[in-house]
Amino acid sequence: MFREKNYWAIILGGSSGFGLASAKRLAKAGMNLCIVHRDRKGAMHRIEPEFELIKKEGVKLKTFNLDALSEEGRKTVLDDLQNELQNTNGKVRTLLHSIAFGNLKLMVPIKKHRNYDAVEKLASKLNIYKDKLREEATKLFLEENIDELMYLAKEPEYNEEFFLTDEDIANTIYSMGTSLYTWVKDIFNRNLFAEDARVLGLTSEGNEVAWRGYAAVSAAKVALESISRSIAFEFGPYGIRSNILQPGVTDTPALRLIPGSTHMAAHSRLRNPLGRLTTPEDVANVVYVMSLDETAWINGTIIRVDGGERIAGS
Repeated sequence: MFREKNYWAIILGGSSGFGLASAKRLAKAGMNLCIVHRDRKGAMHRIEPEFELIKKEGVKLKTFNLDALSEEGRKTVLDDLQNELQNTNGKVRTLLHSIAFGNLKLMVPIKKHRNYDAVEKLASKLNIYKDKLREEATKLFLEENIDELMYLAKEPEYNEEFFLTDEDIANTIYSMGTSLYTWVKDIFNRNLFAEDARVLGLTSEGNEVAWRGYAAVSAAKVALESISRSIAFEFGPYGIRSNILQPGVTDTPALRLIPGSTHMAAHSRLRNPLGRLTTPEDVANVVYVMSLDETAWINGTIIRVDGGERIAGS
């Protein structure tokens, strides 16, 4: 269907994680792709083979290694794509916002409520050295993925020298949140959207749950969800549907940047009803489904793609 109608997808942040997996899935279904990413030259040896795999699906592929958040970068992409679509009668079916460019600083130094060390008490009961117990627990936790030992392993390390500023928050909210509207508005004004277009963004459980160092990103996710609802309402009469996907914790480059991500992943595996983390491919499959004709009546909502992680109790 996508190939027959000469549909395109614009993926913002398409060189790894959710964006790359979604590009591959859509290409397999015949969707032409415009991938915007920002990577150092040294990373291209990993990225370029992935782009070659996409081309082998027989679709058109345009890639731009630039700042998707700058006016100049956005203009460069859309000028080029507009020229392509005008010459081939193509239209943008799907816009996926998968930009992971936010600040991960603490708000204040960490102050613990408890005045005791569980490892110290257990070590005393077992008559072994506390440091030895923590060392072995950490080794088993990290090297053999024994998630249950996360509470005995070495605690996550956080930067307690530099703290979150108002500028950090503002930049993160635009990068990972409200920039969705900037792209939608420009694509709309150029008349590049298909009559039935799909706008998708990515949020996380951090939209409701507080994680250390995640305050700015959390604010951005809430802003993204709000902007998406407004896009769904105001752009809806023009045939543009807007929805947000909420993946569970997923092992992506973006996750690994979050302080304490190893413990976060372990906690998610332990509570997930299906016993594993979400994968980029899980999310890519939903991006594909949300691009089909059959999902045209879904608009203005948040869809969890997490195997039941969010609703699971202890």
